[in-house]
Amino acid sequence: MFCLHLESRVFPWLDCDIFAVPLFLESSVSDSSTAFVEVGSSLEPLRSPFLMSLGERVRNLRSRKGMTRKAVAMAADVSERHLANLEYGTGNVSVLVLLQVSHALQCSLAELLGDISTSTPEWLLIRELLGKRTESDLRRARVQLTEMFGEGGDAAARRTRIALIGLRGAGKTTLGQRLADDLGFPFIELSREIEKFAGCQISEIHNLYGANAYRRYERRALEEAIQIYPEAVIATPGGLVSDSANFNLLLTHCTTVWLQAKPEDHLNRVMAQGDMRPMAGSTQALKDLKHILNERMPMYSQAHQTFDTSAFGLKEVVKRLSQDLKYAMALA
Repeated sequence: MFCLHLESRVFPWLDCDIFAVPLFLESSVSDSSTAFVEVGSSLEPLRSPFLMSLGERVRNLRSRKGMTRKAVAMAADVSERHLANLEYGTGNVSVLVLLQVSHALQCSLAELLGDISTSTPEWLLIRELLGKRTESDLRRARVQLTEMFGEGGDAAARRTRIALIGLRGAGKTTLGQRLADDLGFPFIELSREIEKFAGCQISEIHNLYGANAYRRYERRALEEAIQIYPEAVIATPGGLVSDSANFNLLLTHCTTVWLQAKPEDHLNRVMAQGDMRPMAGSTQALKDLKHILNERMPMYSQAHQTFDTSAFGLKEVVKRLSQDLKYAMALA
């Protein structure tokens, strides 16, 4: 039986990001369990659409490999009966058993679960082609694909639409306002635009409607900002990079700048703004912040430019960043 215990924790000082921190994960290699539903006077195995699709993928992969059910069961170290239940769509197996079955079928767990990149032969071939490429190679491929499919945006317009990304406390609002004044551009704080669309504060959006609704409001606010402002400095919520669709839209239509800062500076700046909530558990808050920063770093690093706001004072940061952006615009 697979058992996952999660504790949902909210950290308001990190742009109201909500994420679940796993407390412990238990998994055993016990055989699958079968649920039943009463049909008339008899009990029939309960077959959920997901388990039925999973079972069909297992059967198809086994057929593709030319393996009998007995051979797969032996290789996966599970009983043939429980493998049959899995293929029939009535076996609710543990994650470790699925992993063993995937190893026996010589495929990835993602392919077994039905990830979109394994759904067709073309997807599989593309995934195989890209699987061993470096990050820089993948980035070039992504840029070329967006241009090939007409989703690359206007490169000249992108240079005059500046989007600042990073965790709260990086200086997006303070620096963004001064940068906009120096460039003569409007300053847009996307979080405030999201609240206008929703008619309530961001924390209430999460509490009342959930994370999916928040991402929809975020998408609408970003699309409107891109449509209305050909020239602007946009301060984005720290968690925007967590949604690949919204982040891709930002990368396509804006020059993105990752404002980096030391974790300690993030917390100190938040508290300097009058938000003392991290103070009570500052040690844990700093640990959580480092964790989030490490998780998001691969996404933040996709920005067109990176600037360390811990290395200089505010005036110097504005001066240097403004010079860099003006130089890039002059080359447009």
